[in-house]
Amino acid sequence: MPQNAERAAGWYQLASDNGDILATFELALLYENGTGVPRDRERAAKLFTTAANSGYIPAVYNVALLHVEGRYAAPDLIKAASMMKQAADAELPEAQYDYGTMLIDGAGVAPNATEGAHYIELAAEQDLVSAQIDYATLLYLGQGIPRDLDGAVRWYATAANAGNAVAQNRYAKLLAVGEGVTANLEDAAMWRALSRRQGLNDPTLDDLLAPVPPEILAKAEERARFWPSNPPSAEESSSPGPTPSLPQPTEVPQEP
Repeated sequence: MPQNAERAAGWYQLASDNGDILATFELALLYENGTGVPRDRERAAKLFTTAANSGYIPAVYNVALLHVEGRYAAPDLIKAASMMKQAADAELPEAQYDYGTMLIDGAGVAPNATEGAHYIELAAEQDLVSAQIDYATLLYLGQGIPRDLDGAVRWYATAANAGNAVAQNRYAKLLAVGEGVTANLEDAAMWRALSRRQGLNDPTLDDLLAPVPPEILAKAEERARFWPSNPPSAEESSSPGPTPSLPQPTEVPQEP
Protein backbone atom coordinates (compact mmCIF):
# COMPACT_ATOMS: atom_id res chain seq x y z
CA MET A 1 0.00 0.00 0.00
CA PRO A 2 1.20 3.61 -0.41
CA GLN A 3 3.25 5.07 2.43
CA ASN A 4 1.14 7.31 4.64
CA ALA A 5 2.66 8.48 7.93
CA GLU A 6 -0.52 10.27 9.04
CA ARG A 7 -2.68 7.15 8.70
CA ALA A 8 0.02 5.07 10.40
CA ALA A 9 -0.01 7.48 13.34
CA GLY A 10 -3.78 7.12 13.58
CA TRP A 11 -3.58 3.34 13.74
CA TYR A 12 -0.76 3.49 16.29
CA GLN A 13 -2.91 5.84 18.39
CA LEU A 14 -5.85 3.44 18.21
CA ALA A 15 -3.68 0.48 19.21
CA SER A 16 -2.04 2.50 21.99
CA ASP A 17 -5.46 3.52 23.36
CA ASN A 18 -6.25 -0.18 23.54
CA GLY A 19 -3.15 -0.95 25.59
CA ASP A 20 -0.62 -2.08 22.99
CA ILE A 21 2.73 -1.05 24.47
CA LEU A 22 4.71 -1.45 21.25
CA ALA A 23 2.23 0.88 19.53
CA THR A 24 2.63 3.36 22.38
CA PHE A 25 6.39 3.34 21.88
CA GLU A 26 6.13 3.71 18.10
CA LEU A 27 3.67 6.58 18.54
CA ALA A 28 6.15 8.25 20.91
CA LEU A 29 8.81 8.04 18.21
CA LEU A 30 6.46 9.69 15.72
CA TYR A 31 5.83 12.60 18.10
CA GLU A 32 9.54 12.78 18.93
CA ASN A 33 10.41 13.23 15.26
CA GLY A 34 7.26 14.93 14.00
CA THR A 35 6.49 12.10 11.56
CA GLY A 36 2.83 12.02 10.54
CA VAL A 37 1.95 14.18 13.55
CA PRO A 38 3.04 17.63 14.79
CA ARG A 39 6.35 17.38 16.64
CA ASP A 40 5.57 17.30 20.34
CA ARG A 41 8.43 16.13 22.56
CA GLU A 42 6.39 16.58 25.74
CA ARG A 43 3.74 14.18 24.50
CA ALA A 44 6.46 11.82 23.27
CA ALA A 45 7.98 11.82 26.76
CA LYS A 46 4.65 10.86 28.33
CA LEU A 47 4.20 8.03 25.84
CA PHE A 48 7.77 6.80 26.42
CA THR A 49 7.09 6.82 30.17
CA THR A 50 3.88 4.81 29.73
CA ALA A 51 5.73 2.19 27.68
CA ALA A 52 8.66 2.17 30.10
CA ASN A 53 6.37 1.62 33.09
CA SER A 54 5.14 -1.51 31.30
CA GLY A 55 8.71 -2.77 31.06
CA TYR A 56 9.35 -2.15 27.35
CA ILE A 57 13.15 -1.90 27.28
CA PRO A 58 13.65 0.58 24.38
CA ALA A 59 11.23 2.90 26.19
CA VAL A 60 13.17 2.48 29.45
CA TYR A 61 16.27 3.58 27.55
CA ASN A 62 14.53 6.62 26.09
CA VAL A 63 13.19 7.73 29.47
CA ALA A 64 16.70 7.38 30.91
CA LEU A 65 17.89 9.77 28.20
CA LEU A 66 15.10 12.19 29.12
CA HIS A 67 16.31 12.21 32.75
CA VAL A 68 19.86 12.88 31.54
CA GLU A 69 18.65 15.74 29.37
CA GLY A 70 16.38 17.12 32.06
CA ARG A 71 13.66 18.23 29.63
CA TYR A 72 10.15 16.77 29.79
CA ALA A 73 11.46 14.70 32.70
CA ALA A 74 13.09 15.71 35.97
CA PRO A 75 16.89 16.02 35.69
CA ASP A 76 18.05 13.01 37.68
CA LEU A 77 21.32 11.29 36.80
CA ILE A 78 20.91 8.67 39.52
CA LYS A 79 17.54 7.56 38.16
CA ALA A 80 18.89 7.79 34.62
CA ALA A 81 21.81 5.52 35.50
CA SER A 82 19.49 3.01 37.18
CA MET A 83 17.19 2.86 34.14
CA MET A 84 20.16 2.76 31.77
CA LYS A 85 21.54 -0.25 33.64
CA GLN A 86 18.15 -1.97 33.38
CA ALA A 87 18.19 -1.50 29.61
CA ALA A 88 21.86 -2.45 29.36
CA ASP A 89 21.35 -5.67 31.29
CA ALA A 90 18.50 -6.44 28.88
CA GLU A 91 21.22 -6.33 26.17
CA LEU A 92 20.15 -3.16 24.36
CA PRO A 93 23.46 -2.11 22.74
CA GLU A 94 22.82 1.65 22.91
CA ALA A 95 22.12 1.33 26.62
CA GLN A 96 25.21 -0.82 27.16
CA TYR A 97 27.32 1.87 25.51
CA ASP A 98 25.73 4.78 27.38
CA TYR A 99 25.78 3.00 30.75
CA GLY A 100 29.42 2.08 30.22
CA THR A 101 30.18 5.73 29.53
CA MET A 102 28.29 6.77 32.68
CA LEU A 103 30.34 4.29 34.72
CA ILE A 104 33.59 5.65 33.33
CA ASP A 105 32.54 9.26 33.92
CA GLY A 106 30.89 8.60 37.29
CA ALA A 107 27.62 10.15 36.07
CA GLY A 108 24.79 9.13 38.40
CA VAL A 109 26.77 6.11 39.56
CA ALA A 110 30.06 5.47 41.35
CA PRO A 111 32.90 5.58 38.81
CA ASN A 112 34.11 2.16 37.73
CA ALA A 113 36.34 2.20 34.67
CA THR A 114 36.67 -1.58 34.50
CA GLU A 115 32.93 -2.24 34.55
CA GLY A 116 32.39 0.66 32.17
CA ALA A 117 34.81 -0.82 29.67
CA HIS A 118 33.01 -4.17 29.97
CA TYR A 119 29.64 -2.66 29.05
CA ILE A 120 31.15 -0.77 26.13
CA GLU A 121 32.74 -4.01 24.93
CA LEU A 122 29.32 -5.70 25.03
CA ALA A 123 27.90 -2.94 22.82
CA ALA A 124 30.86 -3.19 20.45
CA GLU A 125 30.26 -6.92 20.06
CA GLN A 126 26.69 -6.10 19.01
CA ASP A 127 28.08 -4.02 16.12
CA LEU A 128 27.39 -0.58 17.61
CA VAL A 129 30.05 1.39 15.74
CA SER A 130 30.39 4.23 18.26
CA ALA A 131 31.06 1.64 20.96
CA GLN A 132 33.63 -0.11 18.76
CA ILE A 133 35.57 3.14 18.40
CA ASP A 134 35.47 3.95 22.10
CA TYR A 135 36.39 0.40 23.09
CA ALA A 136 39.32 0.52 20.68
CA THR A 137 40.45 3.73 22.36
CA LEU A 138 40.12 2.19 25.83
CA LEU A 139 42.27 -0.74 24.67
CA TYR A 140 44.80 1.61 23.10
CA LEU A 141 45.12 3.69 26.28
CA GLY A 142 44.73 0.81 28.72
CA GLN A 143 41.91 2.66 30.48
CA GLY A 144 39.99 0.39 32.83
CA ILE A 145 41.43 -2.68 31.06
CA PRO A 146 44.93 -3.91 30.24
CA ARG A 147 46.45 -2.18 27.23
CA ASP A 148 45.93 -4.28 24.12
CA LEU A 149 47.31 -2.71 20.96
CA ASP A 150 46.31 -5.65 18.75
CA GLY A 151 42.76 -5.46 20.04
CA ALA A 152 42.64 -1.70 19.50
CA VAL A 153 43.74 -2.13 15.89
CA ARG A 154 41.16 -4.85 15.33
CA TRP A 155 38.26 -2.75 16.63
CA TYR A 156 39.37 0.39 14.76
CA ALA A 157 39.57 -1.71 11.59
CA THR A 158 36.11 -3.16 12.21
CA ALA A 159 34.58 0.30 12.63
CA ALA A 160 36.56 1.61 9.65
CA ASN A 161 35.18 -1.16 7.46
CA ALA A 162 31.70 -0.17 8.67
CA GLY A 163 32.32 3.23 7.06
CA ASN A 164 32.98 5.39 10.13
CA ALA A 165 35.22 8.35 9.31
CA VAL A 166 36.79 8.64 12.78
CA ALA A 167 37.74 4.96 12.79
CA GLN A 168 39.10 5.23 9.24
CA ASN A 169 41.27 8.15 10.30
CA ARG A 170 42.64 6.42 13.39
CA TYR A 171 43.23 3.15 11.57
CA ALA A 172 45.11 5.08 8.88
CA LYS A 173 47.40 6.58 11.52
CA LEU A 174 48.23 3.16 12.96
CA LEU A 175 48.97 1.84 9.47
CA ALA A 176 51.13 4.86 8.67
CA VAL A 177 53.41 4.36 11.67
CA GLY A 178 53.14 0.57 11.98
CA GLU A 179 51.75 0.65 15.50
CA GLY A 180 50.08 -2.65 16.35
CA VAL A 181 49.94 -3.54 12.67
CA THR A 182 52.43 -3.90 9.83
CA ALA A 183 53.09 -0.48 8.34
CA ASN A 184 51.39 -0.01 4.98
CA LEU A 185 51.45 3.50 3.55
CA GLU A 186 49.20 2.70 0.61
CA ASP A 187 46.52 1.28 2.89
CA ALA A 188 46.94 4.26 5.21
CA ALA A 189 46.46 6.65 2.30
CA MET A 190 43.35 4.79 1.18
CA TRP A 191 41.73 5.05 4.60
CA ARG A 192 42.71 8.72 4.80
CA ALA A 193 41.00 9.32 1.45
CA LEU A 194 37.83 7.63 2.71
CA SER A 195 37.73 9.68 5.91
CA ARG A 196 38.40 12.88 3.96
CA ARG A 197 35.39 12.22 1.76
CA GLN A 198 33.27 12.38 4.88
CA GLY A 199 34.76 15.73 5.83
CA LEU A 200 37.40 14.60 8.32
CA ASN A 201 40.76 16.26 7.64
CA ASP A 202 43.75 15.57 9.88
CA PRO A 203 47.00 17.57 9.45
CA THR A 204 48.89 15.07 11.64
CA LEU A 205 47.97 12.21 9.32
CA ASP A 206 48.82 14.37 6.32
CA ASP A 207 52.32 14.91 7.74
CA LEU A 208 52.76 11.17 8.26
CA LEU A 209 51.86 10.48 4.64
CA ALA A 210 53.78 13.41 3.13
CA PRO A 211 56.74 11.21 2.03
CA VAL A 212 54.50 8.75 0.13
CA PRO A 213 55.37 8.71 -3.61
CA PRO A 214 52.69 10.16 -5.94
CA GLU A 215 52.14 6.84 -7.72
CA ILE A 216 51.32 5.13 -4.40
CA LEU A 217 48.91 7.93 -3.49
CA ALA A 218 47.24 7.57 -6.89
CA LYS A 219 46.71 3.83 -6.31
CA ALA A 220 45.30 4.55 -2.85
CA GLU A 221 42.89 7.15 -4.25
CA GLU A 222 41.71 4.72 -6.92
CA ARG A 223 41.07 2.04 -4.31
CA ALA A 224 39.13 4.56 -2.21
CA ARG A 225 36.94 5.47 -5.17
CA PHE A 226 35.79 1.88 -5.59
CA TRP A 227 35.84 0.86 -1.91
CA PRO A 228 34.61 -1.55 -0.60
CA SER A 229 35.06 -3.25 -3.98
CA ASN A 230 38.40 -3.56 -5.75
CA PRO A 231 39.20 -1.18 -8.62
CA PRO A 232 38.58 -2.65 -12.09
CA SER A 233 42.34 -2.76 -12.71
CA ALA A 234 42.80 -4.94 -9.64
CA GLU A 235 39.93 -7.20 -10.71
CA GLU A 236 41.49 -7.61 -14.14
CA SER A 237 44.88 -8.46 -12.70
CA SER A 238 43.29 -11.13 -10.52
CA SER A 239 41.28 -12.76 -13.32
CA PRO A 240 42.49 -16.24 -14.34
CA GLY A 241 45.07 -16.36 -17.13
CA PRO A 242 46.01 -19.27 -19.36
CA THR A 243 46.58 -21.45 -16.29
CA PRO A 244 43.49 -21.10 -14.07
CA SER A 245 45.15 -22.96 -11.21
CA LEU A 246 47.59 -20.05 -10.74
CA PRO A 247 45.58 -16.79 -10.52
CA GLN A 248 47.53 -13.57 -10.26
CA PRO A 249 47.72 -12.04 -6.75
CA THR A 250 45.74 -8.89 -6.07
CA GLU A 251 46.21 -6.23 -3.46
CA VAL A 252 43.24 -5.76 -1.15
CA PRO A 253 42.76 -3.65 1.98
CA GLN A 254 43.92 -5.32 5.16
CA GLU A 255 41.14 -7.03 7.04
CA PRO A 256 40.79 -6.45 10.76
